[in-house]
Amino acid sequence: MSDGVSELDEDTGGALEGLRVLDIGTLNPGPLVAAMLGDLGADVVKVEPPTGDPLRQFGKGRGGRSNTWAVIGRNKRSIALDLASEAGQRLLLRLVKHADVLGENHPPARLAQWHCTWEELSRVNPQLVMVSVSGYGRTGPYRERAGNGTLAEAFGGLTNLTGEADGPPMLSSAGIGDSLTGIFGALGAISACYHRDARGGRGQHVDVAMYEPILQLAATGVTGYEPGSPAPRRVGSRLPGVVPRNVYRTLAGDWIVLSATTDAMVGRLLTVMGRDDPDSRARFGSGRSRAEHADELDAAVADWIAARPRGDALDALVKARLPAAPVNDLAAILSDPHVVARENVVEVEDPEGGSLPMLAPAPRLSGTPGRVRSPGPPLGKHAREICADWLGLATEEIDALEREGVI
Repeated sequence: MSDGVSELDEDTGGALEGLRVLDIGTLNPGPLVAAMLGDLGADVVKVEPPTGDPLRQFGKGRGGRSNTWAVIGRNKRSIALDLASEAGQRLLLRLVKHADVLGENHPPARLAQWHCTWEELSRVNPQLVMVSVSGYGRTGPYRERAGNGTLAEAFGGLTNLTGEADGPPMLSSAGIGDSLTGIFGALGAISACYHRDARGGRGQHVDVAMYEPILQLAATGVTGYEPGSPAPRRVGSRLPGVVPRNVYRTLAGDWIVLSATTDAMVGRLLTVMGRDDPDSRARFGSGRSRAEHADELDAAVADWIAARPRGDALDALVKARLPAAPVNDLAAILSDPHVVARENVVEVEDPEGGSLPMLAPAPRLSGTPGRVRSPGPPLGKHAREICADWLGLATEEIDALEREGVI
């Protein structure tokens, strides 16, 4: 593990240094957008209710604090505002005037109560980019429905395609819906900022429906689907007509993945397996013939791998330039020499709980790399400095806001 600081970090800011982001979202998907912008150097101010974001209570970890909050609240400064009060709303609008991006994932009715709708905020700051995350988007008959990453995976078609062919649909054990939403939301924010800043445009509203990033996974399936024909179904770890592509059990009972689906790859695979004979070449050498004999080839690969320890099978496949990898659990990933060499895990100093291991930002920029500067902060810790930095308020004004209970 590294300490999260590279030589470049000491001399350069992040790619988004100077970009001001207000995060008024809650829980996971909306605030994840802001966290990713913060990774790239944006100044992110997290606006929380006086009781704090509920995410602070999720899954207590080291030092009695929430690991989930440490991750989703990373690279942010915290200010607590009661947006149900006029005083809280007034201070938020003052912050909005100085913001480049505002992220949220609240129901439209709540935004209306807070006077935080797109129409109202864009009047306050016409250059504002507002990223709204919701289950089904801001238009359409389902726009009022509650949504989250789990529902997005189901509605967007991923759950239906996950699982064994003769088994029930399965939800992923990882938060795919939330993570993809964060990535797409950050992409939308950066795209809108580029249009505004580099092309002379104005601010705009970025509408992120959580099921739509999931739907993007089915892009080629949509193009090839003919209405009235059977919809694609789950087929376990295989893909229709694409072979060999599967999860294979090794001699000791652990697993590897092989995805060697081109003619050239299959030719090398047959050599490795000792099956480079005219009959095998005729049956498996071309994509069309492999599709006709898919079960036979998949079974042959499974038998060959099952007769060998995982290390031996992987060594032979990798040596033949075949795409194969171990099926890792978290312990294996964190101890893998490649992951260690790439410094995919960094140590981040947490004033409350000591050093925390966290994932390094991705992707990597050579000149302005991302960085995890801090984990999720204590509630309201940065209220005074935010008022000074963003609003230019004097000490006496900030003192008055504290006495009045606004901050």
